[in-house]
Amino acid sequence: MAILNCVEASLSWLLANQKGRHANLFTKGPAFVDFPEPTFVVDSPDCGPSGSYMKPQYTQVGEDRFPELTWSAPLVGVKEYIIVIEDPDAPLPKPATHALFYSIPAQTSRVTAVDIKPVLGSEKERKLNGGFKYGKNVRGTIYGGPRPLLNHGPHDYYYQVVALKESIDIAKMSATPTKSELAAAISGKVAGWGAWIGKFERKWE
Repeated sequence: MAILNCVEASLSWLLANQKGRHANLFTKGPAFVDFPEPTFVVDSPDCGPSGSYMKPQYTQVGEDRFPELTWSAPLVGVKEYIIVIEDPDAPLPKPATHALFYSIPAQTSRVTAVDIKPVLGSEKERKLNGGFKYGKNVRGTIYGGPRPLLNHGPHDYYYQVVALKESIDIAKMSATPTKSELAAAISGKVAGWGAWIGKFERKWE
């Protein structure tokens, strides 16, 4: 384990400047030209206000539990929501995608760990307990919590909640849509958005 940690820490040193892709976050895309800033507040009762450090149990270091998210009462005219979770500090050309949730019912203002559990027998449809679906992330899973490189410094994890004034046309997307597909699907449909930011760092001590 010590050897692996040494290798990972060395890699982090080499990639120390490969962080801060915030300009490429989902909510900085063309669909948000009319909404350059958040329009509602997103909180996490499990982890605290936006900007809080995430507890180990909400990361891959621990149980990798999804942190509960809550947001303001549904906006007038909203048809559905999507949630895009990204790490702009991952040493990649673009922010790493940790989860994509879409077709979230308009009346929803809270998503918990139970909500992102799969509905039994609906593997092909990718339905979740909360009444919505999930897309493709970097791990090929429903959700992957924080796990930054060892000694790479603090990473920001953006839990972005987007309100849509029109429903996404699922028929025009693949069975497991990518972030790019979702970005195209919501063009002209954004009604507002908010984000909760969780921080996490792995240190070799």
